[in-house]
Amino acid sequence: MVFLPDESRSLPPPPLVNKGSAWLGLAGWVAALLDNGFNRRPVIRAGLHRQVLFTTVGWFVGYYLAKRTEYIHAKLDRELFEYVRQHPADFKATGI
Repeated sequence: MVFLPDESRSLPPPPLVNKGSAWLGLAGWVAALLDNGFNRRPVIRAGLHRQVLFTTVGWFVGYYLAKRTEYIHAKLDRELFEYVRQHPADFKATGI
């Protein structure tokens, strides 16, 4: 999968309830409500199945975006620590 490479499997998974999932789940629910409003249906009572579907899709998109973000940060940390290990003269400890 191009979105998440195989080396991302070694990372622990993010929590199922995270900020990205919550925001995108809320955005999916609001999108379903707006769809009802634009099509002149009762905003909250119509299309409950669509509201659940949009919320669920938003939640899982947020989860995988959080997973990708953690992978990218771990990759950058690994590259930074490798650079520091290869160039110790540039990163001398100060005597504070």
